[in-house]
Amino acid sequence: MSMELDAPISLQPGPLGPKGNATILCCNCGAPIDGTTSAGALCYDCIKLTVDISEGIPREATLHTCRDCDRWLQPPNHWMVATPESRELLALCLRKLRGLTKVRIIDASFIWTEPHSRRIKVKIAIQQEAFEGTILQQTFEVEYVVAYHQCPDCAKSYTANTWRAVVQVRQKVPHKRTFLYLEQLILKHSAHRDTINIKEVKDGLDFYYAQRNHAEKFLDFLSSVAPVRTKKSQELISMDIHTSSKSYKFSFSVELVPICKDDLVALPIKLAKSVGNIAPITICYRVGTSINLLDPNTLQTTDIPTPIYWRAPFKSIADVQELVEFVVMDIEPVGPSKGRFLLAEATVARASDLGSNDRTFFTRTHLGGILHPGDSALGYHLTGTNFNNPEFEALEKSNSYASHIPDVVLVKKFYVRGKKSKSSRNWRLKRMNRDEGELLPKKADQEKMERDYEMFLRDVEEDTELRNTLALYKAPTKSRPPKAEKMEGVEEEVQEETEEEEDGEDDEDVPRINMDELLDEFDELNVAE
Repeated sequence: MSMELDAPISLQPGPLGPKGNATILCCNCGAPIDGTTSAGALCYDCIKLTVDISEGIPREATLHTCRDCDRWLQPPNHWMVATPESRELLALCLRKLRGLTKVRIIDASFIWTEPHSRRIKVKIAIQQEAFEGTILQQTFEVEYVVAYHQCPDCAKSYTANTWRAVVQVRQKVPHKRTFLYLEQLILKHSAHRDTINIKEVKDGLDFYYAQRNHAEKFLDFLSSVAPVRTKKSQELISMDIHTSSKSYKFSFSVELVPICKDDLVALPIKLAKSVGNIAPITICYRVGTSINLLDPNTLQTTDIPTPIYWRAPFKSIADVQELVEFVVMDIEPVGPSKGRFLLAEATVARASDLGSNDRTFFTRTHLGGILHPGDSALGYHLTGTNFNNPEFEALEKSNSYASHIPDVVLVKKFYVRGKKSKSSRNWRLKRMNRDEGELLPKKADQEKMERDYEMFLRDVEEDTELRNTLALYKAPTKSRPPKAEKMEGVEEEVQEETEEEEDGEDDEDVPRINMDELLDEFDELNVAE
């Protein structure tokens, strides 16, 4: 019996083929998976079913809001303003959840709920690495319960200690034009947004604040727009003897310079020589961070800084309430122009003297660019007028300046306005809501305030530089009511058309404001018409 032997086999190494991946079955569902990359012998679907990456993140939380001011509590003691479904409120909701710092937030959005349900739902998508090389993404919902909690500011408003700091702005002048201008600047720059109350007093306004730094911020704003002098005082409210902690109320007294636009100013002789040797009799043509004065005889201008003025304060010798109407008989430009001013020599007469006497006055004026023969101008009549002012008395006694005191100082052109000029304005200004105090103004005071406001509106129309610093808004269009169908209505229509034609003839020379300079109407809190 012979044995069968295998043929000899060559043991030489041959070329290696591609190495295959080890495939295993999922221990949960039996699906084939790659054994080299799988963790825990689970497929991706089973990992999503068995691993919860949102573990430790609460599904319910509580948000505290103040129903009086609609602010939200951001722990520990900060109250923030957030509108419903805003980014600020969403950030507050995410900060309330613990455990979100361990995962990566992919997306977060609000889910609509009933407004009266006091519930807020947020849908959150997160990512986290479950095993090595396996990243899971999961979406879940969190429900927030809105609870009411009164903030300390609102709680303080129901007690006697409502405010913590007050800014008392005062100006001792017989009119309110400066405060009307200051009110528009405050509205334009929103400098009143931190006030809790604005109270009107006899010579100014009081601004109340809940925090001291808000009042100091408002003081910085006033110093940047007007020449002011500030004084500070404080009152001790309470003190804890154990911790030595004290609570104060702060009062800031702000005094504005008693010199306004278009006032006639008699400078002290020493001060006039030190600021460019200007003539002492000047006109205040602008009040900014300093007092800007103009000599109408030479068009020389100068400005008096706030520290220099308060070092030796002085008052104006006449204000806008003492302006007299003059009629220009003849005018001729004689000198160079300086900006919007043009030097001219004019012969004027008082409007009240026309028809009774032929007395005229010769003067120099800076209004040569806008005045023509036959026009009316407002100015100060110095001849025969007694001024109770020490600076003016020093000028009358001076040998150098007594002969240079003019008879008439023209200030601005006078425009004749019709009866319907007030209602025909295509623009209007915003007004601040304020507390008039315990005593309401009398009827005479109310009429005086209306006259001051009308005078301020006219200044806005006539002065372009003043208008550029304010925010003017388009006036709402008023629809004309339908007329009654009567026979007498024909005569009424003819009479109204005649009155409109007469008013149109009077308002031809009145400056108008272009629609391009006006802003569209918008609603803002704490702002009234």
